[in-house]
Amino acid sequence: MVDPDIDHVLLSAGEIEARVAAMARDIDRRREGAEITAVGVLTGGFVFLADLVRRLRGPVRVGFVRAASYGEGTRPGELTVEILTDREIEGRDVLLVEDIVDTGRSLAGLLRTLAGHRPRSLRTAVLLDKKARREVEVPLDHVGFPVPDEFLVGYGLDYAGRYRNLPYVGVLRRSVYEGGG
Repeated sequence: MVDPDIDHVLLSAGEIEARVAAMARDIDRRREGAEITAVGVLTGGFVFLADLVRRLRGPVRVGFVRAASYGEGTRPGELTVEILTDREIEGRDVLLVEDIVDTGRSLAGLLRTLAGHRPRSLRTAVLLDKKARREVEVPLDHVGFPVPDEFLVGYGLDYAGRYRNLPYVGVLRRSVYEGGG
């Protein structure tokens, strides 16, 4: 059933499941059995990370990072990154797992921060690529779907903390986020 706040479903649960499985196969081919550390970006990337790592074959460690563009005492646009993994990433093959890339600024900052910890390799897996909003070019090694410049929710993506649990990616009705009811 589609949530009444959703204008239309952009990607069904079945489409997402099939694409995540294909991405996992591609990641497995590239890593050739080597252990990877999959680092998920909180909070939106947790659903994608969980589904992706369950489909990977071979050894996988899991960690998390939290990125915020606004914080107490910081200016808008200043990125703060907190690495929440209990494992060192130095010398490891790291896969940064993100739900959506739009401007590219957050992902670029995350990649700079993780690279500073000297992993052996650093690749990206992103579910959604909103290229129309790109301001900073970033390397995207594994991409699920290119998406239009719409307000997307579901499958980990939220608006005001809601809709993350939807099994699909949908376009939120404009009236919801513009306050028109």
